[in-house]
Amino acid sequence: MTSQIKTVFLLALLSSIIILLGGMLGGRSGIIIAFGLALLMNVGSYWYSDKIVLSMYRAREVAPEEAPYLHRIVEELAANAGIPKPRVCVVPEEAPNAFATGRDPQHAVVAATDGILRLLTPEQLRGVLAHEIGHIVNRDILIQTIAGVMASAIVTLANIFQFTAIFGGRDDEGRSSPLAGLVLALLAPVAAGLIQMAISRSREYLADDTGARLCGRPQDLAGALRRLGEYSSRIPMRSGNPSTEQMFIVTPVFLSGGMASLFSTHPPLEERIARLMDMAR
Repeated sequence: MTSQIKTVFLLALLSSIIILLGGMLGGRSGIIIAFGLALLMNVGSYWYSDKIVLSMYRAREVAPEEAPYLHRIVEELAANAGIPKPRVCVVPEEAPNAFATGRDPQHAVVAATDGILRLLTPEQLRGVLAHEIGHIVNRDILIQTIAGVMASAIVTLANIFQFTAIFGGRDDEGRSSPLAGLVLALLAPVAAGLIQMAISRSREYLADDTGARLCGRPQDLAGALRRLGEYSSRIPMRSGNPSTEQMFIVTPVFLSGGMASLFSTHPPLEERIARLMDMAR
C-alpha cells in the first residue's frame, strides 16, 4: 500500500472518529460541526501540520553558522538520498530524541533535541539523522505528522466529552446517554492510538533500513538506538503531546501521560538493533 493510499485511509478513519464524537456530543448539529472540523483539519494538516508540530515542541530553526556540523551532516545525507536539503531545527528539550516533519521532500524539516546533540557521538548522531532523512525519502513524514495532529484533536475532544457527558442524557436531537458518552470518550483515543500504531511500526523498520544505507554504517544507528533507549525512558519530554510520539526516532516519555501513551507506535528497540547489526555483518 503506497503512502498516498495510507494517508487517505488514515484520514478517513480519524475523521470518522472526530465526526462520531461530534455526533455523540451534539447530535445532528454536532455531526455538522465535527464534519467541518475534520475537513478543516485534513486541509490544515496537509499544509500546516509541520508548523503546528514545530510550534508544539518550541522548535527553532538554526542557521548554518549556528550549527555548522549539524547542517553539514544533513546536507551530506540529503545529497546521498537525492533530495533537497531539509530545514534544520533544534528543540529545547533535555530528552534525547529527533524527528522529521513536512508534507514532502521539498518542504521537509529535521529536528533534534538539545539532549540528543549532547548525548550521542558524531557517528551516532549521523545515524539518527540518516534515519530521519529515510522517513523523508520514503514519504512517511506527511502521514506521521497528520496522524499526530488528528489524534491530538481526538484526544482533546474525548477529554472534553468526559466532562460534558456526565451532565445530561439524551436530548431532542438524540445526544447519547452519559454512560455511552463516557465509553466513547475512553474508546476514541484508544482507536486513534491503534490506527497510529498499525501504520507507524512498519515505517520505522523501513526508515532504519534506508538510514543505514544512507550513512553507510548500520552499527552507528544501532549504537544510537541503544543509547537513546537507555536515556530517553528516564528523561521525559516537557512539551508536546503523546499523540505525536510516532514522529520520534524512539518512543518519548511525556510528563503529561495520556491515553496515547498506552500504545507504542515503535517496534521494540531490541529488534531494531538486531536487524541493524545483521546488516552491519
